[in-house]
Amino acid sequence: MVNSILNSQVLTKNPAKETLLTPRFYTTDFEEMAKIDISSNIEEVQAILDEFRDDFNQQHFIRDKEFIVDWSHFDDKTRELFIEFLERSCTAEFSGFLLYKELSRNLKDKNPLLAEGFSFMSRDEARHAGFLNKAMSDFNLSLDLGFLTKNRKYTFFAPKFIFYATYLSEKIGYWRYITIYRHLEKNPEFRIYPIFRFFESWCQDENRHGDFFAAVLKSQPQLLKGWESKLWCRFFLLSVFVTMYLNDVQREKFYATIGLDARKFDVHVIRKTNQSSARLFPVILDVDNPLFLEYLENCSRENLQLLEIDQKNISDFEKKIQKLLKTFSIINYILKMFLLKPIYTENEWEVVF
Repeated sequence: MVNSILNSQVLTKNPAKETLLTPRFYTTDFEEMAKIDISSNIEEVQAILDEFRDDFNQQHFIRDKEFIVDWSHFDDKTRELFIEFLERSCTAEFSGFLLYKELSRNLKDKNPLLAEGFSFMSRDEARHAGFLNKAMSDFNLSLDLGFLTKNRKYTFFAPKFIFYATYLSEKIGYWRYITIYRHLEKNPEFRIYPIFRFFESWCQDENRHGDFFAAVLKSQPQLLKGWESKLWCRFFLLSVFVTMYLNDVQREKFYATIGLDARKFDVHVIRKTNQSSARLFPVILDVDNPLFLEYLENCSRENLQLLEIDQKNISDFEKKIQKLLKTFSIINYILKMFLLKPIYTENEWEVVF
């Protein structure tokens, strides 16, 4: 059996079609990023860099014999769900690798401390992406990461937006990984693929990355005080929560295969990420407001209906109109969530010692 697995042909998978909800690739203003002065919080930044240097997970992402089995026992639907999960995860991790690598390269001579932090994070993300791509080969597929680098569209984010967005993406990644790990630790019958065993240490990488961005943000008090920063904090919190929820509800069958309810899982992750953000942001969302969850679910319902429009036996013009109406409806619910009264924290980073 092992020989047949080793000799099986691994094919290059065509990348999934890009949509508003697919993992994105980012670029930024490297000159502006290089001018960022982190001296007001240098001790915390140095402490996190020391943790990066220790490289706790250097020997963690090593495949063992549990992977070397014949995965043909997966039915076609389960196989399809796992491939999509691995592809999306790999693309997201590879996106982080590319951004952090470019930041490190461009800042090396101008802002060496920041450059060093980004270099360590690119190292971690490269391991994650490689491990996920190797997992895809268990299903005789792999992603051409070089092709993605050259052909994927890049979204420009100003440095301050990079800090908000990546801090939240790393923290929400931590809560996603640790929640899945703890669930499968209690319910091992649902751990139907060995990659989930690696999630405990994996999520610690995400947590350290989030801590690094938090330390940098603390050194930039203008990003964490005043009315403008409060609006941006609310905007990015809502963006990552809505994006995750819409994506995961679309893929609720995948979560069912590992014994999770996608909606309950996401609500738990949203609450935990919101609580984590309260230690840094001057304002967070009131995610326990019943209207917040109602509007979030309404967004998901409209999004699912939006995805079904292409399958309807109607004219292209009618499809465009229906898509437009559904899109406006989703935006309306997102706006309603944004306008709900937020929760103000006690964090006002006037001066950081």
